Amino acid sequence: MLYEYPLATQRESFYNITPQLRKAISQSGITSGIAVIYCPHTTAGITINENADPDVIPDLLLGLREAFPDRPQFRHAEGNSAAHLKASAMGSSATVIIEGGKPLLGTWQGVYFCEFDPPRSRKFYVKVMRET
Repeated sequence: MLYEYPLATQRESFYNITPQLRKAISQSGITSGIAVIYCPHTTAGITINENADPDVIPDLLLGLREAFPDRPQFRHAEGNSAAHLKASAMGSSATVIIEGGKPLLGTWQGVYFCEFDPPRSRKFYVKVMRET
């Protein structure tokens, strides 16, 4: 089963989309399988990371900005090459195991949509598949 979710992003940040993942799994009725969370954008990504300490997200963003700074040598006409680099490093999808009708995430884990070129009207998909 495929679910599509809209997301309006206002700033470069990591947006917690774990509630939408849980909703997709619940609506699917699947109790054992996998869910794939996918971002169809080239300047945004998906990751699984800590969701307990709010300082983790600013730290991750700082690290990504330092690893992939905007450079005058970039040739891409839109001027968002750093966003493309960050998105490529982050990846466009994550896979989560489903057991007992719930995502099998660690105690401190959440699923995040990573926005690197705001503001944007975005979307992401959750594909829920039953164990065979």
